[in-house]
Amino acid sequence: MRHGQPNLATFDKVSALGMKRWIEQYDLSEIANQPAPKASLELAATAKVIVSSSAPRALTSVRALGLQPTLVDEIFCEAQLPYGRWALPRLSPFTWAFILRILWLCGFSGNVESARKARVRAIEAAQRLQSLSCEGSVLLLGHGFMNRMIAKQLEAAGWTRHTSTGNRYWSAATYRTSHS
Repeated sequence: MRHGQPNLATFDKVSALGMKRWIEQYDLSEIANQPAPKASLELAATAKVIVSSSAPRALTSVRALGLQPTLVDEIFCEAQLPYGRWALPRLSPFTWAFILRILWLCGFSGNVESARKARVRAIEAAQRLQSLSCEGSVLLLGHGFMNRMIAKQLEAAGWTRHTSTGNRYWSAATYRTSHS
């Protein structure tokens, strides 16, 4: 499950260098003070093991679901966004996030984890989730991009996506293995 909507101050247009501050604030943000959707609450109630990224927005999402995490680990944190060192052009942070994610996928990582290292982390995260599934159904409160990377690894290991509600905040996908 992806975390709830982050509680971020609104930003005007910023430069690629200005994205450094935006990313830092995003990484520290908790979620907006809104109730978790009913579908998220219902899905979360079925989980035996609650796993969360160590990011504040994931941890506050767990609390919004009325749960306590069984495991909190930075291995489940979002794949980091790099930032540029140029002052122009000035764009919305969300436009920059899209551009910087594409650049990151193409090999630009600046001072953050590379796409290759994030894929290795996704493999380890998927293995951890598979191991935890021996205890019962697992709910991961994570992040959009890393959740998709982990899902790809689960599918490579023979898991099948059973349901998906998209990529928005609070969206979720469920996976099953023939062993469950």
